[in-house]
Amino acid sequence: MRVFSVLLLLVISASCAFAQLDRKEKAMVGWIDEHNGEAVELLKELININSGTMNFEGVRQVADALIPKFKALGMEAEFLDGSAFNRAGHLVARIRGGKGPNILMIGHLDTVFEPDSPFQQWTQVDDQTIKGPGIADMKGGDVVILQTLSALNNAGLLKDMNIWVVMTGDEELSGRPLNLSKAELIKAAEWADVALGFENGDGNYKTANVARRSSSGWKLEVTGVPSHSSQIFKPNIGAGAIYEASRILYQFYEELSKEEYLTFNPGNIVGGTSISYDDKTNSGTAFGKTNVVAESAIVNGDIRCISEEQYKRAQQVMKRIVSEHLPQTEATITFNEGYPPFAPTDGNYELLKQFSQVSQDLGFGEVSPVNPADAGAADISFAAFGIQMGLDGLGMGGTQGHTVNEAGDMRTLPMQTKRAAILMYRLLKGN
Repeated sequence: MRVFSVLLLLVISASCAFAQLDRKEKAMVGWIDEHNGEAVELLKELININSGTMNFEGVRQVADALIPKFKALGMEAEFLDGSAFNRAGHLVARIRGGKGPNILMIGHLDTVFEPDSPFQQWTQVDDQTIKGPGIADMKGGDVVILQTLSALNNAGLLKDMNIWVVMTGDEELSGRPLNLSKAELIKAAEWADVALGFENGDGNYKTANVARRSSSGWKLEVTGVPSHSSQIFKPNIGAGAIYEASRILYQFYEELSKEEYLTFNPGNIVGGTSISYDDKTNSGTAFGKTNVVAESAIVNGDIRCISEEQYKRAQQVMKRIVSEHLPQTEATITFNEGYPPFAPTDGNYELLKQFSQVSQDLGFGEVSPVNPADAGAADISFAAFGIQMGLDGLGMGGTQGHTVNEAGDMRTLPMQTKRAAILMYRLLKGN
């Protein structure tokens, strides 16, 4: 009797939620369910194409599988060559129907699994779970984008909408220079009012990203006076390069480690009498004897911030600390280009509120914001400067991304598609 009561409550709850949908929304939900098998087959096809970032042919193959499907929806679609920034390139698709806001949809074609990875194929774990390279990060999200647009097209809505899809080919390992690598995203952001990112966020369908921290690099270079170790700390010899490097790192920790959402990690350090470091391989060599004061040290690290203001403030503090040298030492710090922050704006929270209402109307429950400390950088950050509102993490749910155990939750493929399609329809209507 108790089990029957619980099931009855669930049926009533789902029916009440579905009643909140209008005729077109119900039609889209039905279409997505009817065509989910096709979406699964497409996802399997994409998963089984290796598209590690540096496998240019594989990245292009994924684009080639998707472009005809965008064109079948009446969209302009093409592949933009990426040789100028040493990557395969990007897929772009557009439709300009003239009604509603300008919406940018962001995905990426590449994965972290290159052709020499042992992880290459779609593998069914159970009825709900599939293992596969890039299934959650983010070929599942790419399929959500296509299915969302297909549902809107079937409802007769897409032809009136303004949509610009950018699926980059180098999200996992950005080409350089970044101003060329991300040029299409930046151009689309200048045009867009709304940006929707279909990364998998934290993998939980109950959350979405209103913010992502930045990701960029820094290099600390230190010099000291070489001498016999018996002379260290004397006025004309001073502390040496390694002591100076350690002082700087400790003061970074002391002054900045407690600030919310700010992290800075020294990933490697090389120090001694003679050193070398290769930025391309992230490796170095050092020679130094215990009875010699170290002449040189290099530290390489990353820094992540929630806003441009926090980044500039952290830079100022770090530069000041670096300038306060120990005796007879010199040090400089340089900051490298990287992903900017996707800051948590009022517009982003408003869009999350609308998305959460859609989810509730579908019977999927509320959606809450991901803690920015739990999410990495993503391409939507390059759109943050130009949009009124944005939301990321709308892709397929999954776990253990960037590992050979990456898995996707197949229940979330139609779920995320329904939520995105209805959100975009309501944005078109202006409510």
